[in-house]
Amino acid sequence: MTKILVVDDDPNVQRLLRGTLKQEGFEVVVAGDGAEGLHLWGTETPALILLDVSLAKLDGYQVATRIRAAEGPGVHIPIIMLTAEKEVEQKVRGLRAGADDYLVKPFHQAELLARMKSLLARFSSREGVGGVRPPLGKLLAFYGAKGGVGTTTLAINAAIAFHQEHARRVALVDGVLQFGDHRVFLDLGNDRKSISDLVSAPSIDADLIKSVMVRHDAGIDLLLAPPSPEDGDLVHEAQMDQALTLLRTMYDYVVVDVEKRLGDLTLSVLDHADMIFVVMTADLSCLKNVRLVLEALGRIGYEASRVKLLLNRSNAFTGISVQAAEGALKRQFEFKITNEYRVAISAQNSGTPFSYSKPDSPLARETAQLAAEVERAFAPAAKAASRSA
Repeated sequence: MTKILVVDDDPNVQRLLRGTLKQEGFEVVVAGDGAEGLHLWGTETPALILLDVSLAKLDGYQVATRIRAAEGPGVHIPIIMLTAEKEVEQKVRGLRAGADDYLVKPFHQAELLARMKSLLARFSSREGVGGVRPPLGKLLAFYGAKGGVGTTTLAINAAIAFHQEHARRVALVDGVLQFGDHRVFLDLGNDRKSISDLVSAPSIDADLIKSVMVRHDAGIDLLLAPPSPEDGDLVHEAQMDQALTLLRTMYDYVVVDVEKRLGDLTLSVLDHADMIFVVMTADLSCLKNVRLVLEALGRIGYEASRVKLLLNRSNAFTGISVQAAEGALKRQFEFKITNEYRVAISAQNSGTPFSYSKPDSPLARETAQLAAEVERAFAPAAKAASRSA
């Protein structure tokens, strides 16, 4: 059944369109504001979008612009903009934002259906239209230089930012298999499935992975660590490698919170990583660890361009300035997140990540900026692939 996303804040229009489209055999998903519309585009993968111009949170122009910027290779979801404005300037603005057609309210149902079917027919032969957008398939590893530097917090909130800000499909993997904290940080019980349910099966495939992923209210999917430490020993590097390989075919971003020990299992994760974020704070023991980690990764053969230094609590007083820390490591920090202890500890203790519960806080904004810089790094490659397809 062809799925249509209706994004309109008028309940009467929602009701009318839902009834009309269902009579024509369409499946209908409805959003009441621009942010929800962008979210549902990322999770529901509609075949066509009916998008009102005047919306709360994000207007129709912003929604269309973000969708076009984030679409994967060979993908173009048709958008029809709906508006009460008749001026040519508004229509031109909508088309420039990425709309394929434009209807002025009130419109006749027959005209709407004719335009919808024309667009669906025009784009149905193109790769990705009417189905799941081809995933970006990038893996991001968050590796803590030592315990307590905020690696888990940043991995969780960055994953949410990719989904909330860029409508990306995101899998968050708790790779700290013996003592993973994602269940605590996300307020989840021990009854939820985990990676140990994968390795206990005869073989791992995409359907099995889907069955063990846990959907969080923020819109991301979770592959949790086992609820008991002994079950963590059941997972070996070959199984982790197989799981990550499949996840990359299913999601735009796979974000992995990595075990600190540089053993075979950790290296099997880092081998997959398109970016490795070495999370640290500006204290002496952490600087020592980071230096050793960078040297070890260099000896193994990891490209320096893949390894990014992420300084957490960058404005906290440790006696070592940012400049001194960079001097000691002989390189600059690619990313810095400031210290906002109350927001961070409140989010941790309540099980509600700040990127989800307090998106306007400085911590959430800086994490969103990190996600935006990563998105910019990968988006040009995706667009180039789309042009060559």
